[in-house]
Parts: sequence; structure tokens; C-alpha cells
Amino acid sequence: MIRDSRLSSVLHGLLHMIGAGEPVTSEQLAKAMATNPVVVRRVMAGLREQGIVRSEKGHGGGWTLARDTSTITLAEIYRALGAPTIVAMGHRSENPGCLVEQAVNDALGDTFREVEAIFMKRLGAVTLDTLARDFKRRLAKHRQTIEDQTHVAK
Repeated sequence: MIRDSRLSSVLHGLLHMIGAGEPVTSEQLAKAMATNPVVVRRVMAGLREQGIVRSEKGHGGGWTLARDTSTITLAEIYRALGAPTIVAMGHRSENPGCLVEQAVNDALGDTFREVEAIFMKRLGAVTLDTLARDFKRRLAKHRQTIEDQTHVAK
């Protein structure tokens, strides 16, 4: 099964942008996201259309966030990416004439809708600020672990 990792990838890139504190080029983001700058520009263009990021051309230009991180939810970013399919499973036929298949579709359809509703609710509760704070906490803990190991090694 092919997985759509665009949301994860763009969140990774956005956290790098937050950490940089200055405009970040498509080339820099591509390196951080392990992809091609053309892919970055295409994805970021969708975010720009939704008012999440902006871009500046020329020397010192690049991508920056268009709003405060506390106002940007993961649900908004997900929708800006075109709301990729969450569940890879689907109906055998969308408009079946068979009554058995109609019953199966109804049962699965309800489940698929519930999964999507839970997913969107959770994404709506998490902001870029939440992710950035979590990253900073992890980074501080990582640095402390390295310091502790360095002191023990002496």
C-alpha cells in the first residue's frame, strides 16, 4: 500500500521554518524534507493560497509563515494539501445494484466517516505552536542527555 506522507512531510518542513526564524528557501526545505525543491514549491503554493505561508523573491527571500503559529491548526494544513485520503480502503463499487453490497457499503461508509471525523477533530485541536513547543522540549531533553553523557565520560 502506498502511503501519502505529504502532511507529515510538510509539518516537518514547517517546523524547520519556525526554527530558522528567517525566510527559508525551497532548496533548504527540500534538503530538510528529503525531497525535490519543485515538490516543495508545489506543496507550499497550496499553503500560500490558504494564507498559511508567504514567499518573498530575491536575495534574502524564501518561505515564511503568514500567521502566528498558535492560529494555524493541523486540520487547516491538511485541507490546504487537498485533504488526502485517510483510509486506503474503499467500496468495491460506489453504486451497487446488489443488496448485499449495499449493506456492506452502508456499514463501511459509516465507519469511514467516523474515522475521518475523529481524525479532523484531533487535527483541529493541534496547532503548529503545539508541535513547535513539543520539538523544543525534546531538543532540550536531548541536549541534556548529551551533556550528562559528556560529564560521565570525563
